[in-house]
Parts: sequence; structure tokens; C-alpha cells
Amino acid sequence: MNVIQKNEVITADAKRMYTGLPQPPVFASVSEERTHRKQRLAGAFRLFSKFGFDEGVVGHITARDPEFTDTFWVNPFGLHFSLIKVSDLIRVDHTGKVVEGGRPVNAAAFAIHSRIHAARPESVGAAHAHSTYGRAFAALGRTLDPISQDVCAFYNDHALYDDYGGVAVELDEGQRIAESLGPRKAAILLNHGLLTVGATVDEAAWWFITMERSCQVQLLAEAAAARTGQPLKMISEQAAEQAFGIVGTPFSGWFQFQSLYARILKEQPDFLD
Repeated sequence: MNVIQKNEVITADAKRMYTGLPQPPVFASVSEERTHRKQRLAGAFRLFSKFGFDEGVVGHITARDPEFTDTFWVNPFGLHFSLIKVSDLIRVDHTGKVVEGGRPVNAAAFAIHSRIHAARPESVGAAHAHSTYGRAFAALGRTLDPISQDVCAFYNDHALYDDYGGVAVELDEGQRIAESLGPRKAAILLNHGLLTVGATVDEAAWWFITMERSCQVQLLAEAAAARTGQPLKMISEQAAEQAFGIVGTPFSGWFQFQSLYARILKEQPDFLD
């Protein structure tokens, strides 16, 4: 079973958990959908800042425009995640031109995200930031192990990009990252950090948040194992597959982001401006 098919399968266990839950919205117009995506994008930046995923001016989250699908909305270069509002977002085409908004685009955001969105036409959101534990784990040059229920969201569904070639400002670097990612939801970029994608901005943002925490958990668990001499206990393939079918689906990614969005909306409603 390939990755795309795995993500499309809704297991009986997942159906039992998902029954009666809110569903992703259906929009009456392209304009309404665009506004929704931009609001989710601005809210995701505020959450990333709150969780400490900002490092100076690096990092970017994008949302494909629902009408002009060869363009995407992204944070302007140099504006801190904690300050971003809907009105600050810029729209960039796949040649790197800012077609809406008055601020410059981060060259790395264009180089990486333009290739990701081109290679993955079903993707709406993509997230990359220089988070602490993601960077630490990326230095190991390996993928995550199935050592917790949460990390099973990435079971057989994340890649390792092991060809770091410096700051990603060239399209060929972005293309190689996109090829390494393939149909998966996430990639660990060697000596760089984490990258996640999703069919919604909500999903992409959640995968990044939970992947960062999964990196933290594995680093802590391996440090404890080294001190105690006890090996890590891996989740079995069967159990990991079962967990993936519940916590690793696009709906699960979207749904788990909703409570975080409600939290940041209550705390910092100015991001809607």
C-alpha cells in the first residue's frame, strides 16, 4: 500500500472516533475560501511563535491560493511570526514575483515552497521553520522511530532529505527537497529542520507542531536510554499501522489544529486584521 493510498484510507477505528465531529468547511465562493486560508495561515504563524518555532527571520508557512492555484500566500520577509496579521500576507507566483502585497518574499520560502506546491498539486499548506528539537534531530541524519502513539502519525509517511547544500535559495535545492518528500506528509531536512505539507493549512501546521514534539520526545527518550542502559521499546508494525490510521489521516491533522486555532484566536484576535 503506497503512502497516498494509506492517507486516503479511513479505518473502522477512525470512523468510530470521527463520527459526529465537526468537518472541514465548505465555501460558498472562492473569496470566502481565500479569506479562510489566510486567517488560518496568520493564526498558524502566531501559534508557531507562541511555541518558540521562530528563529530570527527564518521560517515560512504557505497557503495555495484557491483561485490562482499557481500562486501561494506566505509571510513577508523580515516580519516576526508574533506580529503577522492577515493584511501582512503576500501572494507570490512560482517565478518568485510578489503579485499581491507590498513586502519582499524570503528567497528560501520561494525556492522551497514553489517546488513543493508544484510537485504536490493536492497540497494547500506547507510549513517549514527552524524549531529547536527539529534542528537537533535533523543533525542525526535519520527518520523518527515508532516509540509513541503520536509519532505514528508519521509511520512510513516521512522522508529524510540528506543532501544539505547550504541555505536553500536556489530552485534546484527546492526541487531536490520536493523529490525527497515525494507523496509523504513530512520530511526531515538534514542539518536544517522539519518540513510538513497538508491538504489544508490547518493540517500542515498541526503536522509540524506534533513532529517537532515527536523529535523532542525521541531525543529525551534516547538520552534516558543511554543513561540507564535500557533500550527503547518500539511499537510493533501492526500497532503502528493501526495508530497511523487514526492519528495520521488528513482529517486528524485538520481536526487537531482546531482547538489550537480557537486558543490563539481568543488570545490574539488581532491577527485577523
